[in-house]
Amino acid sequence: MKCGFRKQLIALAVVILYGFFLISCGESEKTSDASHKSAETIKLGVAGAHSGNLASYGVPSVRAAELVVRDINAKGGILGKKVELLVEDDVCKPEIATNTATKLVAEGVDIVLGHICSGATKAALGIYKDSKIIIMSPSCTNPALTQSGDYPNFFRSIASDDVQAKLEVDFAIDILKVRKIAVLHDKGDYGKGLSEFAKKYLEASDKAELVLYEGVTPGAVDYSAVVQKTKHSGAEAVIFGGYHPEASKIIGQMRKKGMETVFISDDGVKDNTFIKVAGKYAEGVYATGPIDTSTNPMAIAAIEAHKNTYGTEPGAFFLNAYSASLCLLNAIQKAGSTDYDAVLKALKTEYVDTPLGKISFDERGDAIGVGFCMYQVQNGVYVEVK
Repeated sequence: MKCGFRKQLIALAVVILYGFFLISCGESEKTSDASHKSAETIKLGVAGAHSGNLASYGVPSVRAAELVVRDINAKGGILGKKVELLVEDDVCKPEIATNTATKLVAEGVDIVLGHICSGATKAALGIYKDSKIIIMSPSCTNPALTQSGDYPNFFRSIASDDVQAKLEVDFAIDILKVRKIAVLHDKGDYGKGLSEFAKKYLEASDKAELVLYEGVTPGAVDYSAVVQKTKHSGAEAVIFGGYHPEASKIIGQMRKKGMETVFISDDGVKDNTFIKVAGKYAEGVYATGPIDTSTNPMAIAAIEAHKNTYGTEPGAFFLNAYSASLCLLNAIQKAGSTDYDAVLKALKTEYVDTPLGKISFDERGDAIGVGFCMYQVQNGVYVEVK
């Protein structure tokens, strides 16, 4: 009786073990299938403000990526694989950007175009770094993102704020010949960071005086207090670091008070949305922006493709995003894989023909071959100041 019972137990154990074996094999096959499926495409993430007040900065990047990917896939893709876009909206808010980055990582993204705003980018960078994912922004200009050395996975296809701020200060002093300058900012990573450089350059100059340095609260309805301070300071010019929603309100309130103070801002204001929102008060405003490459054949073709596909002129940072997309995908092609170290090396050693010209990236991740120039609103459009 005991022997028969022992045999039954052994037989039952064999059945159970065999069942586990089948389940394990099944799960292994599923895992293998999933892994194979994830490797069927090159996944390019696109993160930025695709809704909200700053969508005019982010949507052009999505469209740039769509156009680049469409052309590359039509030619057979990258390494024999199609490129797949994964688009996520961070509304340019740091607290949302971390969720956006986490989601893209969970979706198995290989490389990322974005984010758009410096604060949101900074919040998300650590997540990408921990996952060994390279990210390239077409618009984040905060110098610390590359100069700190904390994020070897970060690149940008635009010059940094120290270059931009120097141009603004030099233009105000040497071209406009103003001697009393107020510096205002929106307290954000981008706006305040740029303004701190402008402040530093002004304080080091013996040709001009910094008469006011003040931050404003983003999203406020009324900026009359800071406008009044600016008026009392005797400033001949204002250098503003920030985005178009605040800039349009400040310039409007300045002009309504009869102030003819020169208004100089940055690429966060060098956007047609600023002109639409500020209306007649935008006239005469100066803003730095990426160097005009509209005569570059690749830029002409990219802009024409946008018009034909979306029926509109491309918006801010479109060419920077188009160029970043080309650089990221070219790096994967040259690396022969999506391996992190191989793609890093390719980005820093390969020059790529883009709508911005032939560009590469230095050891910090800053673009080589790009820069800024000054624009002014004339008759309702931004025109380069020669």
